[in-house]
Amino acid sequence: MDHTFNEFFMRRCLELAAMGAGHAAPNPMVGAVLVHQQRIIGEGYHQQYGEAHAEVNCINSVAPEDQSLIAKATMYVSLEPCAHHGKTPPCADLIVANHIPHVVIGCQDTFSEVSGKGIEKLRKAGIEVTTGVLEEECRYLNRRFFNFHEKKKPYVILKWAQTRNALMAADDGKPVRISNTYTDRLVHRWRSEEMSILVGTGTAIHDNPKLNTRLWPGKDPVRLVIDKALKVPHEYHVWDGSVPTIFISGRTGDTEGRSEIMQLDFYDDLLPQLLEQLYHKNITSVLVEGGPHVLEQFIEMDLWDECRIITGTGTLKGGKAAPVLTNALLAGSSTLGTDRVDIYHRHASGM
Repeated sequence: MDHTFNEFFMRRCLELAAMGAGHAAPNPMVGAVLVHQQRIIGEGYHQQYGEAHAEVNCINSVAPEDQSLIAKATMYVSLEPCAHHGKTPPCADLIVANHIPHVVIGCQDTFSEVSGKGIEKLRKAGIEVTTGVLEEECRYLNRRFFNFHEKKKPYVILKWAQTRNALMAADDGKPVRISNTYTDRLVHRWRSEEMSILVGTGTAIHDNPKLNTRLWPGKDPVRLVIDKALKVPHEYHVWDGSVPTIFISGRTGDTEGRSEIMQLDFYDDLLPQLLEQLYHKNITSVLVEGGPHVLEQFIEMDLWDECRIITGTGTLKGGKAAPVLTNALLAGSSTLGTDRVDIYHRHASGM
């Protein structure tokens, strides 16, 4: 099958894979399709962490009347099939067992348990393997996963809303209405796609946020609250036990069984310590929704990977200035109602 068809069916894999956003992590998002004579006879994606992978769902989706075509079909998969026993059996073994003669792979899995082993197993079984189809797009979709395993840290996304004159809040720190209802829902969708969400003490006290996905169907991220002295009142939402919550503190305290305290050294660089601990907890991504101080720390230490800025149409006569982003490349801009949404990538992120 020629290059054009390979890209066409790989794009379908990417569409399917993206449907696993917020559910597959800490595993990657993967889509797979089975094609016989340019007709899709099966397709699937990794729907939920710990459950069947894309290749399994793809093969299982083939209609009874098309079962005989599996051994004559080409499987397209956006990421190298796994070759190890994790929460599920190796997908490479499943492909071999079904006698699929040709596999087209978007990109190689750099996770040490896989990294080339799936491709090697397929080729040793006599299966023709084509690699690198839409490789850049496939890596980008799983930028959190690749960042986590290659850089040994979570993928950090900064997010804030600002007025047209680049202010985030009133002088007293109290929140003001900046974004519209459409971008409010967008933010909740963003939350549903990440494993954790981070705020500082000021935001937790002034805003009393819930930090959940109530405006969008999806899984709530783990709440991370930087609270050195555990000053956030226990009657506030972050203490309600409705969502797994970790307080990053310089002391221990009574959580009443409703949350966890991660004790770190606040006299050393806090953020590198935090990211290291999150890595060990297998948390692959963090959405930082803190105030200017927390956001500026991530920027100054060059510990961010992506930034999403919502700019409303209103202005403030005075207030807290939004951070100034440095070392950034504009990846895209769009409008949602009256708001503008700008997406930036860190220049040295390699994504």
